[in-house]
Amino acid sequence: MNPIVRNILAAIAGVVIGSAVNMALITVSGSVIPPPEGANVTTTEGLRASMHLLQPKHFIFPFLAHALGTLVGAFVAAAIAANHKMRFAFGIGIYFLAGGIASVFLLPSPTWYTVVDLVGAYLPMAYIAGKLAARKAKPVPHESMAQG
Repeated sequence: MNPIVRNILAAIAGVVIGSAVNMALITVSGSVIPPPEGANVTTTEGLRASMHLLQPKHFIFPFLAHALGTLVGAFVAAAIAANHKMRFAFGIGIYFLAGGIASVFLLPSPTWYTVVDLVGAYLPMAYIAGKLAARKAKPVPHESMAQG
């Protein structure tokens, strides 16, 4: 396959699959950690109005969604990319970081969560994904070859 086409597909797959992981975790979050009584977390307006009711435990799944969505998306992009695997992983990380920054402006959250989310959920996960994909791409010598 043409490397340019492969790299375009890598970026698209990274964004789509990373977004799917993010949304899946956000979707199940309310059934694992129920929202506070009277909080409507199904709309942006409801979430904004209910933000003062949320406790730290209510921020676990959003953080996991951001971190794991970025990790999986960056890994997929780096694994598929024909070359520059770490750049593709960081590209996906930057894409999701931009979404995280936009989210901060659309949906105010506690400062501690904003810092933890923006610093820990995106670029570190992209780095880990890039390293994992690069390690996966290198052939591992078999023991019989190493002894030979």
